[in-house]
Amino acid sequence: MAKSKKKLKRSSKWMLSLVAIIILLMTVYFMNQSTSTKGFKIEAQPHLGEETAPVEIIQFGDYKCPSCKTFTESFFPLIQDELIATGKARFYFVNDPFIQADSKRAAEFAETVYHELGNDVFWQFHHVLYEQQPKDKELEKQEVYTPKFLIETLSGLVSEEDTNQVIKAFKKGAGEGAVKTDRSFADEMNVSGTPALFVDGKRFKGSTISELKEMVDQSTNE
Repeated sequence: MAKSKKKLKRSSKWMLSLVAIIILLMTVYFMNQSTSTKGFKIEAQPHLGEETAPVEIIQFGDYKCPSCKTFTESFFPLIQDELIATGKARFYFVNDPFIQADSKRAAEFAETVYHELGNDVFWQFHHVLYEQQPKDKELEKQEVYTPKFLIETLSGLVSEEDTNQVIKAFKKGAGEGAVKTDRSFADEMNVSGTPALFVDGKRFKGSTISELKEMVDQSTNE
């Protein structure tokens, strides 16, 4: 009888250990199904490229950042042609508005556009904001992305009905939570300036498209 009890105890311990291992494996599996940190899900961000692309490129940006404007107009088209269009990478944009109050306002408005009107309209609006960024150093110190400016910019891209839909949501604070989450993720990734690029979670420290392509290829083969 005593031996039976010992066998039962050993059996119970073995079963508990097995269950613990299964739970651990399931936890690791589901954590790996999406890139998320403290509620941040990369899949919910504005994106470009095929879902099946083997590599993720994340850009952190500020609409008031001159370097981000240069990146968007000069470097991004190379990424688009050589990495996104070829199916090698999927590109995501994450807000890190740190320069001025209208940086944050522009980010929140753009997030509202994304959630109300979708990914395609977001990217149109995104590029127009950078096109409209002032070149004069003095203007950079002023508020440019006022509510009036943002609304007029959007109205040049979509219908009056869609514009009003975004305005209504924006006034209710629709983009605030998304931008707050973006900034928390930027802090988690130790982003200290924009633009900042990450390839599958690793900081890109190069400066040329060749270096970025090499990093993407390395990540693909790992």
